[in-house]
Amino acid sequence: MAETAPAPPAADEGLALHGIAVRFGGLVALDDVSLRVPPGQVVGVIGPNGAGKTTLFNVICGFVRPAAGSLTLHGRPLHPRPDRLTRLGIARTLQGVGLFAGLTVAENVMAGATGSARAGFLSALLGLRRSDRDERRLRAEALELLDELGIADHADAPPATLPYGVRKRVALARALAARPRLLLLDEPAGGLGVEEIAELGELVAGLPRRANRQPGTGADDPCSVLLVEHHMDLVMSVCDQIVVLDFGRVVATGTPDQIRDDPAVTEAYLGVDDPSASAEVPPSDEDNRPSDQRSGAAA
Repeated sequence: MAETAPAPPAADEGLALHGIAVRFGGLVALDDVSLRVPPGQVVGVIGPNGAGKTTLFNVICGFVRPAAGSLTLHGRPLHPRPDRLTRLGIARTLQGVGLFAGLTVAENVMAGATGSARAGFLSALLGLRRSDRDERRLRAEALELLDELGIADHADAPPATLPYGVRKRVALARALAARPRLLLLDEPAGGLGVEEIAELGELVAGLPRRANRQPGTGADDPCSVLLVEHHMDLVMSVCDQIVVLDFGRVVATGTPDQIRDDPAVTEAYLGVDDPSASAEVPPSDEDNRPSDQRSGAAA
């Protein structure tokens, strides 16, 4: 008997934005934006600078309240607050690394899992036994994550002593320590070299398939990923779906192949309606270098 293909996610599963609008005075940052991030998928958001990508993330995290529209998470209304994201199963990385300089690498990762700590603040303050057990458990889980990301050797090092690419992995480990069902990655490839970006791509592509055991239930829920990124090679290689923003509006949605061939994407990046031009037009690594390091630059 032929194997039955797994059923697609229900329409109300995962994160959904419905007609989101954001205005800052007379500036329209987002205009009627709708998108879905189904469970177990990687969805990318791309667009030129100023297209509204960061504002979109800030709406999902509760830093910005939309003027119109609504959000749902697994079919229920979502009213996000930055201090309650972990309880909702949402974690986010920043464009930088945002690590705590006074903590070791392992302690930074442990900080991401404090929402699952069984002992409360008073227990920790009084040094009670259950607080010690909690700390040992959190450290063991942090070391397991660091090993999974290939940086366990740096567990006891201060973040400031590590290369930027390693610090980026520490930030990712801290986000994963919260066992999110939805992970928001804000330009994770920024500042990385070509080889580091390729390694990052393998990590991101594997996130929906990794074990993500939820505290209390023991269930392994898939981790969805919403990715904002300028490196098109990375986006095209890891995303199941891509949403293109331009001037705060969704101008295209589809698979990487569909987006690559969409004239609206070319127009958004180039400012011209030329279907024959390539849609993969963000600046090259050469263009991203400081001017005094580019080939042929004046001394």
